Amino acid sequence: MDMTTNNKPGLHPGGGGSAADDLFTFAEYRHAQAEFTASTEYSYWRSVWRNFLRNKPAVIMSFVFIILFIFTFVAGVIGNYRYDELRPDNKLIFLFPNDEFWFGTDNLGRDYWSQVWYAAQTSIKLAAIVGVGEILLGVVIGLVWGYVRSLDRFFTELYNVVNNVPTIIYMTLIALMVGQSFLIMAVSLICFGWLPTARNIRNMVFIYRDREYNLASRCLGTGLWRILWRNILPYLISVVVLRLALSIPSTIAYESTLSYLGLGLDVNTPSLGILLRNARSYFLDFPYLLIFPAVIVSVITITFYLVGNAFSDACDPRNHL
Repeated sequence: MDMTTNNKPGLHPGGGGSAADDLFTFAEYRHAQAEFTASTEYSYWRSVWRNFLRNKPAVIMSFVFIILFIFTFVAGVIGNYRYDELRPDNKLIFLFPNDEFWFGTDNLGRDYWSQVWYAAQTSIKLAAIVGVGEILLGVVIGLVWGYVRSLDRFFTELYNVVNNVPTIIYMTLIALMVGQSFLIMAVSLICFGWLPTARNIRNMVFIYRDREYNLASRCLGTGLWRILWRNILPYLISVVVLRLALSIPSTIAYESTLSYLGLGLDVNTPSLGILLRNARSYFLDFPYLLIFPAVIVSVITITFYLVGNAFSDACDPRNHL
């Protein structure tokens, strides 16, 4: 109803019909205007992006990581030597950073600048592959584990059997019996790294499994994978993003630990873990051998922790306006 001062008699409840008391008239219905007011411009991913950009430290750290990752490819081009180039001159062993060797040289006289950046590139690639693999496998198993009641006992027992044995034992057996390479380590970490993600997703599925819209979908004959993909997975996006963001730095840290113990990548494939392992015998006299790879590991870990938490909060629909 619109308030007006039109002089139309007959609308006063008392029947007087005076112009002073004629305060209301019926508003006309306009279809186009009704559609305009009823529509919404809400977009989930647009809101996610908007909320993420509001977190300035996370945005800055994301740019830092992007620049660092791109520089791992550029550093080898602008460097003076290749990462695997050996020089028999003993005078080039353990040189501190200088104009020619920007990060110094190692115990074999190799350019440490090229080695550090090539190792960072290798570790980031490994972490990205393992992180995505763990998430894909963990999400699929977690969805089925939490939704299909008949499979709950099987996956629970599988989880208990695999999880109760320390992963370091599995990795030791694989390194001794199968070998050490980039592919072997990536597959091994994926095979044993899906457990926390699957367990977390399974517990979240329990919350949404028996809600009314899922019961209605089952009654209408909707397929299992369609229910999991369309009805349940969208509620878990923030959890999945957080698990992915935390998986990448944890993989780098785990690779560093395994390489430090001699169970990681092949010694001919430089990684941050291998550089840290090689520096353990010399870092008291030549601290730069430890400082450069340790700083890069720290930057990557802190970056993904901040960016992952910020993006996970941005993906939560409860934080959208």
